Amino acid sequence: MPEPDASCADKIYESQFAEPAERLEAYADLAAIVKQLRRDCPWDRDQTHESVKHLLIEEAYEVVAAIDDGDWDELAEELGDVFLHVLFHAVIAAEDGRFTLADVIEAETDKLVRRHPHVFGDAATDDADAVAASWEEIKQQEENGGADPSSVLDGVPAQLPALLRAQRVQEKAAGVGFEFPDRDEAWTKVQEELEEFQDSVEDDQSSEQRQQEFGDLLFALVNYARYVDVTPENALRETTGRFTRRFQHVEARLSAEGASIDEADLSAVRRLWEEAKVRAE
Repeated sequence: MPEPDASCADKIYESQFAEPAERLEAYADLAAIVKQLRRDCPWDRDQTHESVKHLLIEEAYEVVAAIDDGDWDELAEELGDVFLHVLFHAVIAAEDGRFTLADVIEAETDKLVRRHPHVFGDAATDDADAVAASWEEIKQQEENGGADPSSVLDGVPAQLPALLRAQRVQEKAAGVGFEFPDRDEAWTKVQEELEEFQDSVEDDQSSEQRQQEFGDLLFALVNYARYVDVTPENALRETTGRFTRRFQHVEARLSAEGASIDEADLSAVRRLWEEAKVRAE
């Protein structure tokens, strides 16, 4: 058994989890390369936080795509791209005298330690739900400096995809007891909203009213999903992916028969759609 690293003796984590020197060197090399690119590459030098912020979002989605595809080589590459953007923003900030990469790492380290008192403190629990609740409570205290928050919904980014934002808002509200007592009542709310949306269509209400009622229906469905352990964002993404694969199968089969989907007989399209549904995906 290897001897504990003396440099880890005063660390809060166990020495067995310390990164080996070669990995730290690899990280240092990447950070140095990013700094040199900022000096020597005209494109990298011209970029700002604002000019590349959308690329970070794009890279995050590519990480999700790699996970959905189960492509672990691709996942490693895409995680590297996300890490590159973290470094890039930190280097830009350091050049402007705002903060350094060390500040980023130290802040995140301190946050992880504070929000895991059951690991690094005296609290004790084996309940994942209790851990999540504790995390949110500590986060609220941090964001409001110990004072009462202006809203428990503070901290949910408006820029999140709509389904994910709805889920996070509902989770935070539920964290302070604002939720249905059980999933049956949550489902009743879905049915009520469905009826109201149908009425808005049948009564030929304005497009704004129909949109509002449809939004209420989606919000109720997202809420119900929480009670049955479904993540709406993931569910819709998977369904859209299945639809895309099946539709493209129909297109390919029709093309092989010398036809296009906009010209094909409806019965033929339906037959190929059913064929696509039974194919292994």
